[in-house]
Amino acid sequence: MKRILVIDDDSQIRDMLRRMLEYAGYDVVEAEDGDDGLRQLAAEGADLVITDILMPNKEGLETIIALRRTQPNLPVIAISGGGWSGSLGYLNTADKLGAAATLPKPFSRVQMLDAVGKVLGTPRAA
Repeated sequence: MKRILVIDDDSQIRDMLRRMLEYAGYDVVEAEDGDDGLRQLAAEGADLVITDILMPNKEGLETIIALRRTQPNLPVIAISGGGWSGSLGYLNTADKLGAAATLPKPFSRVQMLDAVGKVLGTPRAA
């Protein structure tokens, strides 16, 4: 079973993603910011990281940079609502830093599962 680390400071987003991904057959680990996510990754490992961009402490772009240094082949999906300035600039930067996929919030279940399936090479559950 593929393990996915979900990093987002919003507990409702983490819970929604965990339920969605577990229902689709993935094992899910949650973290509330990049620092927590990097600790979880070191302790439990993951096949994919889904990270929000705007978070307190270590935000998503910093987290992607740290992941590229330590695990350059670990795929990352970046998500962002973007706050007042919009998400596209942040997501474009995440793409340039090596994110395998980016999704602006809000995204649909189908969009997320399609992105996860494409990145991991697993077919999307119905």
